Amino acid sequence: MQDLSTLETIIIAIVEGLTEFLPVSSTGHMIITQKLLGVEEGNPFIHAFTFIIQFGAILSVVCLYWKRFFQMNHTPAPEGASAFGRLKHKFNFYWLLFVGVVPAIVIGLAAKKSGLLDWLLDSVWVVAIMLVVGGVFMLFCDRLFENKMKEKNDVTERRAFNIGLFQCISVIPGVSRSMATIVGGMAQGLTRKRAAEFSFFLAVPTMAGATLLDLVDLMKEDGAWATSGNIAMLVLGCVVAFVVALLAMKWFVGFVSKYGFKAFGIYRIIVGAIILVMLLCGQSLAMVD
Repeated sequence: MQDLSTLETIIIAIVEGLTEFLPVSSTGHMIITQKLLGVEEGNPFIHAFTFIIQFGAILSVVCLYWKRFFQMNHTPAPEGASAFGRLKHKFNFYWLLFVGVVPAIVIGLAAKKSGLLDWLLDSVWVVAIMLVVGGVFMLFCDRLFENKMKEKNDVTERRAFNIGLFQCISVIPGVSRSMATIVGGMAQGLTRKRAAEFSFFLAVPTMAGATLLDLVDLMKEDGAWATSGNIAMLVLGCVVAFVVALLAMKWFVGFVSKYGFKAFGIYRIIVGAIILVMLLCGQSLAMVD
């Protein structure tokens, strides 16, 4: 007996892969998708499944940018640098990711421990409202930061930390981790392309940590979930999310560099508005009640 059918697994994984790196909120879309599919609410396995399949998306980033992930800085360290300074210079790429993920670790753990995260993840109202609010913001964000973005600007420690602070906003489902970090990068003077790429990179430690925490929580259960069917669905979900995320990322960088975020803003407003109307009319989101 498995908690998700093969078709449900594939649909949820496709949604995860498509939306994880696009500024439309993958968490929000998966909450909506599960409501539409009518999957069992409160099921520990299904809750963890939506986080664990992010592992596939994580691998897609490492695969697409493998030269960046496995390359150390071989340029000379600043003159007079301490031993720690020289070490930090050599592993600068990883150091910047660490600096960027620290705020998410602090805020994420606090939200999870307080129960706020679980409450937010159960609210379709929050998702719908934040989709609309974020969509309206994205209609104007290109114009808002156009004078700040410079090709010469690189990711520094300060910029990485500030982008990490922006990422914390995405604890609210419907905001989008991708949108928060890309906007954070643009606010720090990075071009859309550089901001998008650093958003992808920062997703790896952030999502890996979230996936690990949910996997640990799942392992603490009585183990009844660990059927051959459920394990097969986890593997299938990771594979599908990997392939779809890989394709989505390659398309997104080119699109957003050329056209900006207006199209994503319009999409968010339409989806959020439809859900709000349905909720206000007392209409169930489930396609099959």
